[in-house]
Amino acid sequence: MNNILKWFQTIRISWSRYTAYRLNFFLQIIGPSLVFFFIKYNLWTSIYSAEEGLIIKGYSFHEMITYHIWSFVVAQIAQGHTALNLSIDIRMGRISSYLIYPFNFWEFHTASFIGFQILQLAITSLSIGVFVLLGIMPDFSTASLLNGITACLYVSMFWYALQYFTGMLAFWLEETWIMRVILQIVTVFLSGAIIPLELFPEFFREFLTYTPFPYLTYYPIKIFMGSPVNMVNFYGTITIWIGIFAAINSYLWKRGIRLYTAAGM
Repeated sequence: MNNILKWFQTIRISWSRYTAYRLNFFLQIIGPSLVFFFIKYNLWTSIYSAEEGLIIKGYSFHEMITYHIWSFVVAQIAQGHTALNLSIDIRMGRISSYLIYPFNFWEFHTASFIGFQILQLAITSLSIGVFVLLGIMPDFSTASLLNGITACLYVSMFWYALQYFTGMLAFWLEETWIMRVILQIVTVFLSGAIIPLELFPEFFREFLTYTPFPYLTYYPIKIFMGSPVNMVNFYGTITIWIGIFAAINSYLWKRGIRLYTAAGM
């Protein structure tokens, strides 16, 4: 019971921290995604206006915009958490408190991640409502919406494990921001967030099936769109990659804590 209470209180603290500066919170969470979406909207509008009835790899203009609307939703739910606080805690020597408190380092950051995800669900619901009012939200069934949200939440666990990995590198690197930037660029491009994977060369798509990238954006989008997706393969692949990075993170923590000197304290 006490352990559950610690998780709940940490989630409440994370809510307070994330929403302390509301305008900054709104701009940080909503701003980049909205700007990116409208850039893509104008880009694809220009491309499709070149020829009436243009079909690109099976995508009409309406289907392409639908794809990117759901891409926005996936980004909001599945790829929102960052490892910034984690790496700062290590670099500034703040993890000393976690070594003596009855709440482990990974528990604190995981509880913070859960709190962030709850906020993201509320923000995403608001965003979907705005899209509906604007008349640009594609048709969807309740089943596809629930399946898509469930898939995104599961993907967010892998995304958290991946970013936890970049945070752990703070034991060896003075700054980890370059790693986060590289990770973000590679992930956005290879996951199908910018363009559908159908537009990639066939051999490259085959290669991507052996990586976690398509499962971060492309397949959740397809689930939202109601397209057939092998759910067993989807959840199985994500589970395997979560296990891989959980093992790597555990190993890095054990190695890193031996080097830890609390230099920032």
